[in-house]
Amino acid sequence: MLRVDALLVVVVVVSALGVVASQHQARKLHTELERDQARMRQLEVEWGQLQLEQSTWAAHVRIEKIARQRLRMQPPGTGQILLIEGSP
Repeated sequence: MLRVDALLVVVVVVSALGVVASQHQARKLHTELERDQARMRQLEVEWGQLQLEQSTWAAHVRIEKIARQRLRMQPPGTGQILLIEGSP
């Protein structure tokens, strides 16, 4: 009978240690999940800012302004335009 009691105590202790280890692992994984979700939200905000910046840099008005000011480009005059018609 003493042998069975000792075996049951060992089984209970091992089981308790398993529960503690699994709870620790679950908490660790939950913390990692929350950190990754926070990083994901941060990256989504950054992605939105980059899209806004890209649309600003690619705006036609801005490109035309730079072409006129920095490159001194102008629209062609009516005498400089050639119309080429394709055959049907």
